[in-house]
Amino acid sequence: MQRVKREPETRGKKGSCYRCFKGNRFTEKEVCIVCDAKYCCNCVLRAMGSMPEGRKCVTCIGYPIDEAKRGSLGKCSRMLKRLLNPLEVKQIMKAEKLCEANQLPPEYICVNGKPLCHEELVILQTCPNPPKKLKPGNYWYDKVSGLWGKEGQKPSKIISPHLSVGGPIKPDASNGNTQIFINGREITKVELRMLQLAGVQCAGNPHFWVNEDGSYQEEGQKNTKGYIWGMAKTKLVCAVLSLPVPSKSSNPGAEQGSGLMSRSVPDYIERRTLQKLLLVGCSGSGTSTIFKQAKILYKAVPFSDDEHENIKLKIQSNAYGYLGILLEGRERFEEEILGEKRKKQSSDETNPVGSSDSTDGKTIYTIGPRLKAFSDWLLKTMVSGNLEAIFPAATREYSPLVEELWKDAAIQATYSRRSELEMLSSVASYFLERVVDISRTDYEPSDLDILYAEGVTSSNGLACVDFSFPHSASDDSVDTADQHDSLLRYQLIRVQARGLGENCKWLEMFEDIGMVIFCVALSDYDQFSVDGNGSLMNKMMLSRKFFESIVTHPTFDQMEFLLILNKYDLFEEKIENVPLNQCDWFDDFHPVISRHHPNGNRNSNNINHSPSLGQLASHYVAVKFKRLYSSLTGRKLYVSLVKGLEPNSVDAALKYAREVLKWDEEKTIFSISEYSMYSTEASSFSH
Repeated sequence: MQRVKREPETRGKKGSCYRCFKGNRFTEKEVCIVCDAKYCCNCVLRAMGSMPEGRKCVTCIGYPIDEAKRGSLGKCSRMLKRLLNPLEVKQIMKAEKLCEANQLPPEYICVNGKPLCHEELVILQTCPNPPKKLKPGNYWYDKVSGLWGKEGQKPSKIISPHLSVGGPIKPDASNGNTQIFINGREITKVELRMLQLAGVQCAGNPHFWVNEDGSYQEEGQKNTKGYIWGMAKTKLVCAVLSLPVPSKSSNPGAEQGSGLMSRSVPDYIERRTLQKLLLVGCSGSGTSTIFKQAKILYKAVPFSDDEHENIKLKIQSNAYGYLGILLEGRERFEEEILGEKRKKQSSDETNPVGSSDSTDGKTIYTIGPRLKAFSDWLLKTMVSGNLEAIFPAATREYSPLVEELWKDAAIQATYSRRSELEMLSSVASYFLERVVDISRTDYEPSDLDILYAEGVTSSNGLACVDFSFPHSASDDSVDTADQHDSLLRYQLIRVQARGLGENCKWLEMFEDIGMVIFCVALSDYDQFSVDGNGSLMNKMMLSRKFFESIVTHPTFDQMEFLLILNKYDLFEEKIENVPLNQCDWFDDFHPVISRHHPNGNRNSNNINHSPSLGQLASHYVAVKFKRLYSSLTGRKLYVSLVKGLEPNSVDAALKYAREVLKWDEEKTIFSISEYSMYSTEASSFSH
């Protein structure tokens, strides 16, 4: 498609500003990169507005640039540096260089006589060794050797071979007149001179076949005669004759094998390809569950066979660990009852010798010899720290005993007092009630098992997953363009507080992320944990302290934050019995609850219809964090309520993060201009 250069809408006398018609050719002006209109410092911001595509007249937005100005893209003028602050200049130059409208039109590049399409241009720009600083023009390309040059001229570069771009190479592509051919192209006199100086026999006007590794042979023959690039003096000869040689970094054999993963992606493609989201939170906040939900929601195969097997063994190992804690509790409860019996016997002188109390030694927590032997083995193994090392052998050997143990009355009596066992985690009940099935050799974990499982993801290391949001009918009203953009991908990076080192010193490695997602467990408001100084501290206050250190870190200056208030389902149940002011930070929470609260509205998300105590409390917590964030950064915090075990809830939160990223990108572009219509007062709370 032939593009016609756009002409400016107005033009004054020579050298004057195109808007106010003042000044002369010595007056400093900013030039539109599309129509070449020139504006003085008083008019440039009015003529170019917010500059969403760089230095273009408002009427030129969306039009391709004047190719003569491609070399100046992203290079700021002194005028703009005076008129705008550094952040605004940086954003405008970034938009100018990376926006799609300013990219090189594919039809401007003609390879072997054929104009390129968009896909071919992407292939050419993303190959491992692309042509640098590609400009509009006609080029020839030897797909076998990788030789590249302007049409009618000698080769200028050696790029990646075997690219599916352009047409077949023509014999006269480089206007050679030597009657010697390489891969069907008649070479130039300079190339012939290089071959002769490199020791290649060229008598008889041969036709050579040259591969990407420099090996050559005559057409029709199988014997390799030598390696052009392997000869010691070839590089010196090429340097003298201004001919290209393969770069040191290029490895043709490796390039083909590595495929897309090794490609050097241009900035504007990479920018659209990957948006990074950093997921952080204190221990127990639910970041692991959200991370696993993302893999299950958006990956066709969430876990490889090896990962799936490791998860299975981890769940089985955890289940045996939960049983071990129960068995420890059983021993404790049994000792307590026996101790009470002995105390009662010694103080009761009327109790006859030989009574059942003194000789029986049995309680409701007593187990038989067979189960006692298994209990002793399991507890001994746990103490030694070798529990995980015995799988899967333990599954095959002890599965029948696990079923017998779980059904034993003593274990069920102990399980009924599980709230007294401090070491038993909150998710233990879920697995203990399924322990018979889990202990079998044919057990396969369900998605819910994986979500509940502890220790499946590293608690102090890094984990990441690349994904794309699948298209759904409900998304049609949101943004149709993005759903059809196959390049739009996201990367969720999960890291725990312990994985960031002392004083979060490793945060600097995340400077290229697009958003921070901070996770807080709502149900932690009455829980306590040991802080870094060894003191007992409310877990919600620990989350607040960690939140403050993250949002004020220099790496995340001006970066958007999404706060996920997780475990909302547990919070709704707990808040009915445990007041929120168990956490000192929430001591001013005094809700007014209607006495005529209709049961049908208890789970309603509509706060205008008799909101539940859980809804009022969660909104209050969100406001506390938003005010804290505003006082620390002066910016707006986005918040989302999440039930981590419900896929739809996590999906909604991550899609909300996607929308915030879009808003941030649009806000960056449009808020620069004083005439911006963009509102920053949009809702920032997602339920």
